[in-house]
Amino acid sequence: MNVDPFAPTRRHFLSGGSLGLAGVALGRLLEDDTQSLTHFKPRARRVVYLFQSGAPSQQDLFDFKPLLEEKNGEELPAEVRRGQRLTGMSANQATLPLAGSRFAFARHGECGRWVSELLPHTSKIVDELCFIRSMHTEAINHDPAITFFQTGSEIAGRPSMGAWISYGLGSINKNLPAYCVLVSKDKGGQPLYSRLWGAGLLPSRYQGVQLRAGRDPVLYLSDPEGISPATRRRMLTSLRKLHTNQIEREADPEIAVRMANYELAYRMQTSVPEVTDLSDEPAETFDLYGEDARDPGTYAANCLLARRLLERDVRFVQLYHKGWDQHDNLPSGIRVQCAETDRASAALVVDLKRRGLLEDTLVVWGGEFGRTSYSQGKLTADNYGRDHHPRCFTLWMAGAGVKPGHVHGETDEYGYNIVRDPVHVHDLQATLLHLLGIDHERLVYKHQGRRFRLTDVHGHVVHELLA
Repeated sequence: MNVDPFAPTRRHFLSGGSLGLAGVALGRLLEDDTQSLTHFKPRARRVVYLFQSGAPSQQDLFDFKPLLEEKNGEELPAEVRRGQRLTGMSANQATLPLAGSRFAFARHGECGRWVSELLPHTSKIVDELCFIRSMHTEAINHDPAITFFQTGSEIAGRPSMGAWISYGLGSINKNLPAYCVLVSKDKGGQPLYSRLWGAGLLPSRYQGVQLRAGRDPVLYLSDPEGISPATRRRMLTSLRKLHTNQIEREADPEIAVRMANYELAYRMQTSVPEVTDLSDEPAETFDLYGEDARDPGTYAANCLLARRLLERDVRFVQLYHKGWDQHDNLPSGIRVQCAETDRASAALVVDLKRRGLLEDTLVVWGGEFGRTSYSQGKLTADNYGRDHHPRCFTLWMAGAGVKPGHVHGETDEYGYNIVRDPVHVHDLQATLLHLLGIDHERLVYKHQGRRFRLTDVHGHVVHELLA
C-alpha cells in the first residue's frame, strides 16, 4: 500500500497544469476521510493500546516461576545469563541474586491461567485474554524501547503506530480525530514525549491528538471570548479561499493539511466536549471502572474515556500510564501501579464486550520490555528491585481476531530466556496491522527516495495468535 493523498498537488506542480487541481486537492482533504484501504477482510475495526510505561515485572504479574522462589538469593547461573548485556545500573554488582516473587499466584478461568494476587480484576477476565509470554526487543533503555514499540524504530522521528494506521485506513468519524492519546496525570517515572504519537515523516494530519484532563481537553480548541461559532465559520470559509489560492501558487501539500486540521478543529468544538463529559454515565459504570473514573485524568477515567471514543468510532486510542520502573522497592511500588490500573483495564474489556464492541475492537496491554529475574541492589526478606530485561516479557491482547484464553510462547524456568515461540516487536506490529486488514509489507510511504514502513524490513504475522 503506497498511498499518497497529495498526488494531485504534486502532479499539478510537475505539469504546471490547470488551476483547478489545487482546489480538488484541498477539497479532498476537507471531506470526510473515510477510505479503508485494506488488503484483506479486517478482523478489527479499531484499537485501544494500554501502554504501561516503565516495564511491568512479568515475574510478579503473569509469568509464574516457582524456581525463583526455591532459589531465592542464589546467584543467577552463568549458563542462564549467557553473557547477555546488562544495564549500567546492575552490571557492576558483585552478585546477581535471584529474586522470587513476594506475591501469590493462582490459576484462574476455564483456561487455568496463572495470575498474581496483584491483579484480582484481570484474573476474572483471563478467558478473554490472549497472553504473549515470549515478547522480546533489542532496546535495553526506556526511551529507545518505548520509541521502538510506538514507531518501529529506536531512533526518534519515525511515524507512530497510530499515525501509520490513520494514514492507511483513514477516519471513521468525521467529527473526531482518527487517533487520540490519553496520558495519566500526576505520574512520575520515565518522561513521555509527543513524538511518540507524532506523524514523523508522514503528513502532519496523521499525528495523534492528545486529550487532557480539565476544562480544555484539547489545547487551543476553544474560541476566544467574543468569537461566536458563526464568526468562526465565516473566518474558515474565507481562509479556505485564501489557502486554495496559495496552493495554486506554491503547490505545498501541507497548506491543505493545515486547512483540513482547522476544519476538524471546528467540528471538534462540539464533539470533544460531548465525548469527554462523563455526566451521562450511569452509576453502574463507575461501579465497574472504580471511583477513580470520576477523577478526570486518572488511568480509570482515561479507560472510560477510551470506551467513549471507541464507541464513536475513533480508529486508534492510545493510553499511557507511567511509573512501572521499579529498580528498588518493587513490592510496594508494583502494588500501587496495579491498584491504579487493574480494575479499569479489566473493566474496559468487560464494558466493550457487553456493548458488542469487543468483537471488532482490539485491546493491547503491555510495556516496553521486561524485568530481570535477579534483584537489582540488595535483596532482603521483604524488598527487592528488578532491572531492565529486553530478552523476554509478557503482553496481553483481547478482542477482535485473537484467541481468547490462549498463551503463546514460553520462558525458561528462571524467566530469563525464551525457550519457545519468540515474538519480536516488529512481529507484534505486523500482527496488529494484519488484524486491521493491512499487509505490513505494503503499508509504505516514500520519503527522500526510500520506502518506509512501520516494521522496517522485519516482522512476520504471528498466525498462532489469531482465532
